[in-house]
Amino acid sequence: MFNLSLNQLIEKCKIDDTKAQGELYKLFSSKLFSVCLKYSRNYAEAEDNLQDAFLIIFNKIEQYKSKGSFEGWLKRITINTVLQRYRNEKVFDIINENTIEDVEIEVDENDISIDYLLQIIQELPDRYRLVFNLYVLDGYSHKEIANMLKITVGTSKSNLARARQTLKQTIENYKTTQSLQSL
Repeated sequence: MFNLSLNQLIEKCKIDDTKAQGELYKLFSSKLFSVCLKYSRNYAEAEDNLQDAFLIIFNKIEQYKSKGSFEGWLKRITINTVLQRYRNEKVFDIINENTIEDVEIEVDENDISIDYLLQIIQELPDRYRLVFNLYVLDGYSHKEIANMLKITVGTSKSNLARARQTLKQTIENYKTTQSLQSL
């Protein structure tokens, strides 16, 4: 089992071979967990989302036709699984589309750790975090985000601007606190 190529492993998963499914899970779970963690509210929710994503992956693996990156296919399913949870929770229902001024966030790596930055991104309200991650970290366009989240392009842009504004304020507060503590 351990010496199978990825294509052989995929073919065995298509016939519900549980050993092959376990091996596929071992191969990709850490990468896909990172995706889940990026889009989830917390670690426990990310774990749940990963399990849900793998259930869907194993149910739909026969649809993978060896065209394009298998890892990309897995990532799309994983992102869509997480986003579906938020669509079901209706986190986008009450949104004011008034466009606010987009802000730039300057982060000095000496002042703020990557772990802290990831933490404050994860603490954003769902609608801001999802749009921020899709746009900034994964490179989707506002049109693609609008389609994925079933929102308007204006809502996507507004949520991105609000996410950046919130992050900028949080970072400024953090820097102020740090400089006061060093006095």
